[in-house]
Amino acid sequence: MKNKPFTKNIIKLEDIEKTCNNIIEKLKDDVYNKLQRKGGIVGISGGIDSSVTLALAVKAFGKENVTGILLPEKDSSPDSAMLANKLAEKFGIKTIVENISDALDGFGCYRRRDEAMQRVFPEYDPKTYKSKIAIKQDVLNQNMPSIFSLVIIDKNGNQKSKMLPMNEYLQIVAASNFKQRSRMSMLYYHAEALHYAVIGTPNKHEVEQGFFVKYGDGGADVMPIGDLYKSQVYEIAAYLGVPQEIIDRTPTTDTYSAEQTQEEFFYQLPFELMDLIWYGWENDYDTGDVAYALNLKPNQIEHVYKTFERKMKTTEYLRLAPIRDYK
Repeated sequence: MKNKPFTKNIIKLEDIEKTCNNIIEKLKDDVYNKLQRKGGIVGISGGIDSSVTLALAVKAFGKENVTGILLPEKDSSPDSAMLANKLAEKFGIKTIVENISDALDGFGCYRRRDEAMQRVFPEYDPKTYKSKIAIKQDVLNQNMPSIFSLVIIDKNGNQKSKMLPMNEYLQIVAASNFKQRSRMSMLYYHAEALHYAVIGTPNKHEVEQGFFVKYGDGGADVMPIGDLYKSQVYEIAAYLGVPQEIIDRTPTTDTYSAEQTQEEFFYQLPFELMDLIWYGWENDYDTGDVAYALNLKPNQIEHVYKTFERKMKTTEYLRLAPIRDYK
């Protein structure tokens, strides 16, 4: 519920130390007392969310009781492993590398994905093209459902793009989701072998807008940053001493072979702006008040509000527990 005027600083953390200490104390209570586990497993990718989650886990359990798992596959950016290793070195934790490419081959992840892509672009060959899915970006000025396109890029940087038919879109996403689900399985292997908990890395937007894979990166025992806006995650990253290279890195999906930002694939807005509009939306601020503070027009804020409502509705099934009341 709104109780103060809307400003650009409305979600800025007032006391970062207190916020971190609250998360750390709850994390310790949840893992030690509720889950009866003795430490934490964190999948680290060189991204800001997993880095902050790891830093909080180290503060909660000590570096000797936290293990970072690197889960590369053949489409992963080399930067991910490099930055994940810098993070692990900074916080003094043990790491394990589990390349999941063979598992994904066994599931037919790459084959099923490429079959769908070749129905859109018959010339597509993963040996000569990189690929990604992109979403129409103009959410401020248009109120319409998400429109996805397939983008392929040859070795010379030449790019082609076509709107994705529904069947091909669904098959590409379903095949790609093997990546997150394979990672989740590997995290739980190591957690069970060590009697640890899996510490999930999704932030507030990923959880509430549905930017996660059910029983993939949405599968975890605890989610310590699940109520934090992305900009708040960055505030905590700086406070906890996350390496500057990670803080400066543009958030990516690291799912497709072509470079792709989270904004391009799902959010449609830079996180600094999205955070503020989301706060306005979930706290029932008038679109005019939000627009004035952000130097935008009320109808632009209204478009984004409707986009949020649509994403919440269409991804609600991701947040549902298995339905069992069939008596």
